Amino acid sequence: MLSATQAPASPSQSVAPILARDAGAGGVSTSYMIIRRNGSVVPFEPGKIAVAMMKAFLAVHGSSSAASASVRQTVDALTESVTKALMRSRPAGGTFHIEDVQDQVELGMMRAGHQEVARSYVLYRERRAQERAAKGEVAVAAEPVIHVVDGGVRSPLDMALLKGLIEAACTDLGNDIKPEPILAETKRNLYDGVPLQEVYKASILAARTLIEKDPGYTYATARLLHHTIVKEVLGEEVPAWQLRERYATSFPVFIKKGVENGLLDDKMLEFDLVRLGEALKPERDMQFDYLGLQTLYDRYFLHVRKTRIELPQSFFMRVAMGLSLNEVDREARAIEFYELLSSFDFMSSTPTLFNSGSRRSQLSSCYLTTVPDDLDGIYESIKENALLSKFAGGLGNDWTRVRAMGSHIKGTNGESQGVVPFLKVVNDTAVAVNQGGKRKGAVCAYLETWHLDIEEFLDLRKNTGDDRRRTHDMNTANWIPDLFMKRVMEKGHWTLFSPSSVPDLHDKFGSDFETAYVAYEARAERGEITPSLKIQASDLWRKMLTMLFETGHPWITFKDACNVRSPQQHAGVVHSSNLCTEITLNTSDTETAVCNLGSVNLKQHVIGGVLDHEKLKRTIKTAMRMLDNVIDINFYAVKKARDSNLRHRPVGLGIMGFQDALYEMRMPYASSAAVEFADRSMEAVCYYAYWASTELARERGRYGSYKGSLWDQGILPPDTLDMLARERGGYVDVDRSSRLDWDALRQKIAADGMRNSNCVAIAPTATISNIVGVDASIEPSFGNLSVKSNLSGEFTIINGYLVEDLKGLGLWDDVMVMDLKHFDGSLRSIDRVPTEIKDLYATAFEVEPVWLVEAAARRQKWIDQAQSLNIYMAGASGKKLDDTYKLAWVRGLKTTYYLRTTSATQAEKSTGRTGQLNAVSAAAPAPAPATKAPVATASDMTPATDVKFCALDDPGCEACQ
Repeated sequence: MLSATQAPASPSQSVAPILARDAGAGGVSTSYMIIRRNGSVVPFEPGKIAVAMMKAFLAVHGSSSAASASVRQTVDALTESVTKALMRSRPAGGTFHIEDVQDQVELGMMRAGHQEVARSYVLYRERRAQERAAKGEVAVAAEPVIHVVDGGVRSPLDMALLKGLIEAACTDLGNDIKPEPILAETKRNLYDGVPLQEVYKASILAARTLIEKDPGYTYATARLLHHTIVKEVLGEEVPAWQLRERYATSFPVFIKKGVENGLLDDKMLEFDLVRLGEALKPERDMQFDYLGLQTLYDRYFLHVRKTRIELPQSFFMRVAMGLSLNEVDREARAIEFYELLSSFDFMSSTPTLFNSGSRRSQLSSCYLTTVPDDLDGIYESIKENALLSKFAGGLGNDWTRVRAMGSHIKGTNGESQGVVPFLKVVNDTAVAVNQGGKRKGAVCAYLETWHLDIEEFLDLRKNTGDDRRRTHDMNTANWIPDLFMKRVMEKGHWTLFSPSSVPDLHDKFGSDFETAYVAYEARAERGEITPSLKIQASDLWRKMLTMLFETGHPWITFKDACNVRSPQQHAGVVHSSNLCTEITLNTSDTETAVCNLGSVNLKQHVIGGVLDHEKLKRTIKTAMRMLDNVIDINFYAVKKARDSNLRHRPVGLGIMGFQDALYEMRMPYASSAAVEFADRSMEAVCYYAYWASTELARERGRYGSYKGSLWDQGILPPDTLDMLARERGGYVDVDRSSRLDWDALRQKIAADGMRNSNCVAIAPTATISNIVGVDASIEPSFGNLSVKSNLSGEFTIINGYLVEDLKGLGLWDDVMVMDLKHFDGSLRSIDRVPTEIKDLYATAFEVEPVWLVEAAARRQKWIDQAQSLNIYMAGASGKKLDDTYKLAWVRGLKTTYYLRTTSATQAEKSTGRTGQLNAVSAAAPAPAPATKAPVATASDMTPATDVKFCALDDPGCEACQ
């Protein structure tokens, strides 16, 4: 068997074109080099990887496989995967040690399921290493003289300085975080004549390889990266003891440079920059883990000609200043906002972080529109999508009004082609307009369940069929009325209409919708309405779940829960949710709904194992002021969005780090205690958010459409559960208990009103949770040891809480690391780990989905909007899907987000015992479904065959936060 560096005997002919797609016509860039074991540096040639893997397969499966096209395709795919992974680790080019390449080859084969070949490859590497040791071979001379090139000047590398830098990075991180392995790995990746910046890069890459050994190394890696950022921004080495002074003196220079280069608003110069610079706290740079700081560096820091001009604390102050432009005492407010951001207690959403203080400050996260049923209106809506997407907004479009296929078109005396052809245009527009080059455009189309095109809508994300009627790059969601769910539960029929025949259904909800719909059904039965189609409700439900399972779309969202519980039902109708299903705001021909997001870091508010209400209240008071400020400062690409936002002033305060908070309190996610904490923590967040909004109303005035709202009527979000139960005629089973004084809040609102029509929405926090180093949103942990990919590359993520516990038990060692890798971050099959530790650190697919729904239901009763709720399901079946989504409806959820499933093979590997995924301990039984009505299952569905993830896990997409 050959190593990955040996010359190819007969290179795979199909590797080159695969690689050329990513590197241009010339193949892989020559900026990638390989350091061989003897210290020589040679160009990186991916073809050699293909040869090495081909020989590995031959060694295991025999020469008869050489002629197999499938083996060649497998090797080509693996080569592409390995090469991409290597290139992502060094996006700007660089060097790889040969051992790094071989490690990646081994990992690639393991990930692809070729364990037998990978094992043979590992044994071969070990045998070759022993042979080299027996022959006395060494990688390089004992202490070679290495010269570096800096600014064109060649000089010997100051090894003492490099050692000091690495030692400083490991200071105060505990006895297990040692500089020696970082230094050794760094030296291994150096060569004579290496550019000085490559030396610093090598130290970062060396440290990051150790993160899987101990999470403390992620902070050491971040500190080494911080050193290079400081050098890039300030143009010179700055010792730690000088950093506070340099931060203060450089901050005014940074703001002026940003203004001079057209990056920042001229108003930023009106602040007392000296005062703000002196308020910066450089010690907070040490809070970052590697993923967080690298993400900020790659995506958020302002740059001039690709050179960064802001440091981490300067970045937070710049954002705070941008949110303080209209404050009376701007400096005091900017410092207050800075304190909240830089402490990681709260984080604004990505558009706000991108654009705050800029000349075109598009700070809002979400836009919702409704599309009219005429050609001018349809293409005007698509144009609005493009304008909103250009400035980093995520989009939710309601397409229910557009007439169905086969409907009569009066103007041409022809027949409509339906919704789908227009959605294809929307899909391609989202791809073309990529949010200023910072991230892909992202849109979700919603369609109501009675629309005659609903079945074709369900097929949009399939990989088969007519590609002209497929939308592979956009999201879709079902907008489901309660009457349909009741028909499913009661095994009734369902009638599909074209909206051109039943135009008022679009704006009706609750009992009004049911009355009108039943009347239309009767007319259709008499032949008075055409086209229409009568089907079994359970058949359509089964297809909805099947498509959700197979393609991840359309998502399941509930129209009536969103409308009946909306505080703004007097001012319009909620026709859809947004890109991530947490926003539920009214839309119309004259109003495009807008929402501004930010999230409280729940972990930071659990002190001594309990939720600190006083700190939470302080945080939310400031956070709500920041979100309210966005409304007035925001740049609006579309007038309808500006008019709507200024009239209603909705904001979306959310949470992140829910899983981290559970770790702090030693609560397993799959437990009644965790459900109770979800209830009480969300009650507190919502209570303090609503209180902060009424305080702002007393200071700044009520929002324009306050009169007649549920707030104005003294009806608060938890009160609306009774309204929903009345409208449904039952089918609502939710715990109604509370702890806080809601009557006092009701009286406060009666006296002062509300500043914001809506206050709370739980977004996915896909990126901002990376920045602050916690698990996203309300998500359970995906894996205790995993690799996260985004536009900044691949990052090893390891659960620090788990490592600390295992160290205390004397169980943390290299074998445990290997076990976690083998079992995909799961503890379930590692026998030496105690049961209580396994329960506490159960991963997402080991948590029965009913627990996710129960916790979400407890949150939803307090929230005036909705929450992005992913459903994780191992060993998915039709019955399990049916039970889970019916339970979500009965528990009063407004929306759900992605369904994530994993295959039976993956489940077996992760547990070692059939049926253990999505299982909980006997001590904490899963709550029983509330449904007592007959259940129509989708039991004929096939098992999952792969792990399905939302686009947030795609390195090319970070569409939400």
